[in-house]
Amino acid sequence: MKTIIITGASAGIGAACARAFLDAGWQVGLMARRADALEKVAAGHDNAVILPCDVTDPHAVDTAFDSFVAQAGRLDVLFNNAGSFGRAAMIDDLGWDEWRQVVDVNLHGMFLCARAAFRTMRAQTPQGGRIINNGSISAHAPRPGSVAYTTTKHAITGLTKTLSLDGRAFDIACGQIDIGNARTDLLEGIIAANPGDAPPTMDVADVARAVLQMAALGPEANVQFMTIMATKMPFVGRG
Repeated sequence: MKTIIITGASAGIGAACARAFLDAGWQVGLMARRADALEKVAAGHDNAVILPCDVTDPHAVDTAFDSFVAQAGRLDVLFNNAGSFGRAAMIDDLGWDEWRQVVDVNLHGMFLCARAAFRTMRAQTPQGGRIINNGSISAHAPRPGSVAYTTTKHAITGLTKTLSLDGRAFDIACGQIDIGNARTDLLEGIIAANPGDAPPTMDVADVARAVLQMAALGPEANVQFMTIMATKMPFVGRG
């Protein structure tokens, strides 16, 4: 049985991906802060491992990864997904604590989980595995008022490239999926705030299928970057 840890698995893209992998027969480690929410996602699946964890806590992250490997035997894939958008604001209206909150989850949390996965994959036998980082369309083109989120997502592209390079010697592949306008609770909030200017959206299940495709590749193949977005998003073109 193939194994994967999915961070931010209690809601949104993470929950959709967790369900897709569980239904596909993978052993899935579901990681997020709220155990009760994870249990709802995992309901009815004996191939689920609940991993309550704050991804910004280095000790908690290492403990969760070690716990999963102790139960599953190895780690084949990490979907490094946990993230926070934060409050939409201009830079001069954004408080330091608000900036730090987004950076702690989106950058420090993804670093900590990637580090734990890399260490595990490098040490296991047979060696190797795959890390899939959740970037964003914002890694290329930001929304207005998203300075913290957009800055961290640009940083994740650097993390992806570095891990892809450093992982070669250990059969550790790293790729990134950049997602635009999957219909989740986060996007529903954006739509509710702008009822007269609702953006084009896509089914979050399409994202889950794309992540599953990336994860299921053989070790000799890697999707370095995938962009999946609502077809009518104004991402390509001129203003």
